[in-house]
Amino acid sequence: MAELNMELFNNQLVQKLVGVSDSNLRLIEKMLNVEILCFGNQVSLKGNPKDIEDAKNAINILYEKVSKSIEIGEQEVKAAVRICSGTNNENEAQNLNEIVLKTKKRYIYPRSATQAKYIQEMLKNELVFGLGPAGTGKTYLAVALAVSMMLEGAIDKIILSRPAVEAGENLGFLPGDLKEKVDPYLRPLYDALYEMLPADVVDKKLALGEIEIAPLAFMRGRTLSNAFVILDEAQNTTPMQMKMFLTRLGENSRMVVNGDLSQVDLPRGTVSGLRDALDTLKNINNISSVTFGASDVVRHGLVAKIVKAYEEKTKKMRDE
Repeated sequence: MAELNMELFNNQLVQKLVGVSDSNLRLIEKMLNVEILCFGNQVSLKGNPKDIEDAKNAINILYEKVSKSIEIGEQEVKAAVRICSGTNNENEAQNLNEIVLKTKKRYIYPRSATQAKYIQEMLKNELVFGLGPAGTGKTYLAVALAVSMMLEGAIDKIILSRPAVEAGENLGFLPGDLKEKVDPYLRPLYDALYEMLPADVVDKKLALGEIEIAPLAFMRGRTLSNAFVILDEAQNTTPMQMKMFLTRLGENSRMVVNGDLSQVDLPRGTVSGLRDALDTLKNINNISSVTFGASDVVRHGLVAKIVKAYEEKTKKMRDE
């Protein structure tokens, strides 16, 4: 067992960092299996070398946040630990921690190292595939970056799409007009927008066509320029649909394609367009893919355990 001592210079900031009854330190202890003792501005860490290094880096990140008047709670502590656990050194952790997306309603920070790297890849590449289970922030962060870029004037339009009712988009049996038929399947995209922009702003941009939320079939025959285009639930596209979507990319545009290959709802024997695209495009520059896992789930803690259990079951079935 190793031991590390560190000093934080402002007692008032330390009080904000440690939380009520040292609750934030207790959470770090639980997540990293370390022992943390705090006396004034002196902090002592005990545990395995890698774990206490991660704990030290997480404490430094949280100290920097409180020094910027950012309130620290359970989610911020978990995010700091995830980022530090997923990086190789303190400098890398600090660099990822500095990533922030600005929207009208809130600042959005990555909550894991994979989330931070995902944002970096979206900024760097014109086409990014986000792969992994629900709850890892794939779509939420893509929408956040799209909103941030629109507010900065870097793009003119946000287009959000997903297959509706499996890949075949069999909407005829549903009641109502077309909007009423597809809206339930696009609801998660609306929800993300309303978390980042005031409702009247979202409604105005939807009315003006500056934000468009539409089923995948509506993309056919279009060229999408000066736009941020997001395809959600892409595992439920066919190869033909995926090719159609990807070839809509126009000048000064970015595409993000998200999906979970363990949740394909296509008819048996049908190849997923997402899987086919990853294989077909793997050697092309300016295309990146980021894979999320159970440790990146930022919903209720039980969700991460459920995802991990299914991942382990799938791995065991493949190995048999």
